[in-house]
Amino acid sequence: MPKPNNTQFFKVQKDTEVVVSEVIQTVYSALTEKGYNPVNQIVGYVMSGDPTYITSHKGARSLIMKVERDEIIEELLRFFIDHKISQKSTR
Repeated sequence: MPKPNNTQFFKVQKDTEVVVSEVIQTVYSALTEKGYNPVNQIVGYVMSGDPTYITSHKGARSLIMKVERDEIIEELLRFFIDHKISQKSTR
């Protein structure tokens, strides 16, 4: 039994850090495996916020809800700029 004069400690466990690009890859793979058009489904989710656009296969729905929709857009835009626009300017 703890003594009333001692301070109790409580430590909250942090969730493991979610990497947005890995979330997108996992969700894309799960949607493809289930026969969905992954681009249409991800766009539907990002635009509406409705998680039912994403299959629960492989935990994709739970996973995508761990990141903010604006983070998904930011990651996709960053990838596009880095791989399409930046490469054109270096040619």
